[in-house]
Formats: sequence, structure tokens, C-alpha cells
Amino acid sequence: MSYFLPEDDAVRTACQGLALTYPGIGLCVEPLYLLATRPAPPRRVALVTGGGAGHEPLHTGLLGRGGLDAVIPGPVFTSPSSAQIAAATQAAAALGQRDGVLHIVKNYTGDRINFRLAAEQVRSAGIPVAEVVIDDDLATEGAAAGRRGTAATVVVEKLLGAMADQGADLDTLAALGNQVAAASRSLAVCARAHTTPATRAPAFRLEPHELDFGIGIHGERAAHTTTEPHIVGRLVTRMVDELLGSVTPGEHGVIALVSGLGGTSDLELHAVGALLHHDLTTRGIHVHALAAGTYVSALDMAGFSITLTALAPAWPGLWDLPTDTPLRLPGPAASRTTTLTPPTTTFDHQGREQEQGQGSRAFLDELARLCASAHSDLTALDQASGDGDFGDNFCGGVATAVRHATATGLTGTSALADTFRDRVGGSSGPLFGILFSALAPGADHTPPDIPAIGAALHRALSRITAIGGASPGDCTLIDALAPASEAMVATHPSDSRRPLTAAALAAVEGARATAELTARRGRASYTGHRSAGRPDPGAVAVALVLIALARVHEPHPAAELPELPTITR
Repeated sequence: MSYFLPEDDAVRTACQGLALTYPGIGLCVEPLYLLATRPAPPRRVALVTGGGAGHEPLHTGLLGRGGLDAVIPGPVFTSPSSAQIAAATQAAAALGQRDGVLHIVKNYTGDRINFRLAAEQVRSAGIPVAEVVIDDDLATEGAAAGRRGTAATVVVEKLLGAMADQGADLDTLAALGNQVAAASRSLAVCARAHTTPATRAPAFRLEPHELDFGIGIHGERAAHTTTEPHIVGRLVTRMVDELLGSVTPGEHGVIALVSGLGGTSDLELHAVGALLHHDLTTRGIHVHALAAGTYVSALDMAGFSITLTALAPAWPGLWDLPTDTPLRLPGPAASRTTTLTPPTTTFDHQGREQEQGQGSRAFLDELARLCASAHSDLTALDQASGDGDFGDNFCGGVATAVRHATATGLTGTSALADTFRDRVGGSSGPLFGILFSALAPGADHTPPDIPAIGAALHRALSRITAIGGASPGDCTLIDALAPASEAMVATHPSDSRRPLTAAALAAVEGARATAELTARRGRASYTGHRSAGRPDPGAVAVALVLIALARVHEPHPAAELPELPTITR
């Protein structure tokens, strides 16, 4: 994020932090540049690059053996000055026996001008200088200034670094750099603009249903905004279609690079990487290397780019060579996912195999309908008191149980017990697994076995209390389960037609009452009074379970139960 940059000399301070972290990197403060101080002895040509800050780990991440000799950072999204570049070039040329310097330049006007001016100055001092210009951005094809230089820079720098460490001369390296740049194309999309450091606000606004298709790494708007649904697989295919219109992979395949733009999680990037790999291999294209991570950012922009480099015969070996740099790029990709088989040990979960076909799944189906309505409210409640995952965990677990029951023939509560016990994580998985295991399979019988359900609620309450450590009043699901259990036990024989409705009403009131409690257990206990005034989502979910039971087995009395929004909100 760009909320926490120092007010003065932010880029210089960040460079100091990098040099302190990696002792093989030296820092010149005035003019500002970074130098790799432990070059490989065979290297005859220095590799020098730079550009505006805000794209890290671009450039600085590949500073060191197997990578770059010098990096010149400019202000955020602004090219460095020619004086900086000239000083860094001379310093890199003085590292050992150097025969020249190769400038690696992204195709932006400021970068091109300042690197050319610096090259003229350095040549006048007798140092040979050549230039490689990277212009891979497919979105700016046909622009008067040419294509922008973006994420293919990483591929160019990695291959050049490997070749330079083998003692290649200046002409050979310049030719390789130009060839790799010509064989590479990139395309980027974003769903949220970067935060401008000066204003601490997004540089531009996108609606939740919009994507900017073809943005630049300086936060430039794309030529058009798409309102297509955010289906990532479809988006990846569209990007690959366009990239393959300009990149022609041969028998050696491609390097496929997925780069986050600073505000995209590794979870998302690796998922995009898997989709990209599948898309390419389905088309018959060999993926020699798959790199997914944040390599070329745009401060904290939420988006990603895809880069494809069509490989020549010698390039895969260069990519695979190790580096001693802050950023470590992955080597050859797996041809397919390594699929593991879990241990064959089985556990006896209350004889669930014998439960198939005994009872119905009406309770499960009713709970699934309730979850469909309550999912967003449960998420909002958990966001106020925790990490916001409860709606996904609980309602996702119920949806999975529906599929499990369909596939196996298990009764509703047995499928719920299976699913929550074995497939749902967090605290909701094991705790609701205990509840559903206790209820199975009696809650699915018609008519219901009321004494068995009452005993099941009491048994679940005892186990959850023992395992979770919560007590009534701690603002947890116990505050709904305990009164429901008590209501079942206290049902008068004359009221035997509505014990489940009475238990559901007790659970609802218990859940509502948690809005007045201060959480003392679970994640909500970390947020103090921030969740005050809102019911606990776990308690609300218990109420939903009891409401579903009542609606299935006592439809007429259950009509008295309150509507869902009055419970969840």
C-alpha cells in the first residue's frame, strides 16, 4: 500500500532498507543508485537499468549475481535523471575488468531520453555502452510512441544476467536482449486503481462490476473498460487469445509470467497461474517455466499482468540458472500437478455407512434454503467481529453437504456431519460437525424422535463447551445452543406438538441477546467493543439449524418463528 511511505525521501529510505537487508547490495545516496558489490568473476559487461519507483521488486529484485549490476531508482512513476544513470553506469563499469555496459531501458519517453543522455556522457569517457529497449505491452500496439515496456523486463533481465555471468561480450548481450524483448508480449488488467501517495485516494474509480483491460504499470487508464462478469478463467483465456496473436511459440515453448500489480494476493496469482498453464497446455503449447507472484507492481493496484515469451533453443537453460538476488524466480515448471493420495486409515464416525437410505434430507434442503438467504448477512456479521469468513464457511459447508448427500445417498444430517467434520475448516467446521453428528440420523426421521433430538442437543452442548472452552455469556454459538437445549428438556407434555419450535424460539432469542454481550472467546474477542450491537454469527447459525428443524417437522407452529432479517440484522 502507499499509505505508509515516509514523507521525506521515501525512495532513498526504501533503498537504504534494501541495502541493509542484502549485504551484497551497496547504496550511493547522491546521486541515488544501487550497486551489486559481489559480481561473478567471469562477467565482462555490466548490466544497468532503472526507472521510476513504485514497481518493486522490478529491477531491485534482480540486483546481484545472475542478474543486474546497477539499478537507478527515480521518484515514484518518474524516470531517474541522466546524472544518476551516468554515475551508476561508471560505477558498474569499474567493477572488475569490464569491457562495456548494457543499458536495459523500458520504452517510456523519460527513460529513453535520460538513458540516452547518460550513454553519451559515459561514451565520451571511453566506456562502450549499448542499449536494449523493452516494448512488450500489447495494449499500446500501434501507439505513436511505440509499445510500453512492462513485465517482460523481468524475463529480459533474468536471461541477460545468466548470459553475462558466462562472460558474454557486449554485442552478444545486446543481441540477446533485443531478441528476448521482440519475442515477449504482456497484457494487464485491474479492478482497482493504485493509491496515489499524495492524496491517499485511488487514482481513478472503477465500479465493482468493471475491469480496466490493458492498463499500464504507472497506473495509466486502459483504452477501454469492460463490464463483463469477473470470471477469471474467461478473462485469462481472452488475454491469452490476444497475446498469442503477437507471440508465436515454437517447439521450446514459452515462459509464462503472471505478475500482480501490488494489490493482488498470492492466492489469486497462483490461481491465475494454474488457469494460464491449463489454457496454454490445452492449446498444445509447452510451458517451460511458470512464474506467478508480484514482480512488476504499480504501487497497490489490484490487478495482474500476463507475459508470454516464445523461447529460442538456448534460452530455457539461461532461465534455469540460479541467482543470488533478492528475488528468486522459479525454475522449470511441472508438466502437471503432482497428485497425492491421502493415507488409507479410516475412522468410524458413528456407523455412518449404515445410515444410507434411513430418513430424508428435508432438513438439509431447508437449511440450504435458509443459508441462501442468510449468507451475505452472516458474512457482514463476521466482518464486524472477525475476519468475515463465517458466511462462506457455514453456508459453503451446507452447500457441499447437499452435493455429498446427492452423491452418496446419506441422510441430511449425516451428510452435514460428514461435511463439517471432514471438509470445513475454521472453528465452524469442528463445532458444527459435533452438532450435526449428535443430531444424525434421528433428526431426519419422520416423525422425529424428540427425546433423541433433545438428548443430541444436550450432548452437543456438553462436547462443544468442553472442546471450545466457551460458556453461556461469552458471546458464542453456545448462547443459542444452551437455551435451545434447555427448551427441549423443559417442554411440557401438553405442549408436545411444538418442542422444536420452542427450541428454535429459544435459540433465536439467545442469538439476538448476543448483540448485548462482549465477546470473550473466539476471534471476536480480539476486536473489543467493535462488534457491540450485532449478534454473534455462530449463534445465528445455530438458530438457523433449529428453525430448519422446526419448519420441517412442525410446519404449523413454526409459522410463528420470526422472519430471517430480524434475526441476522
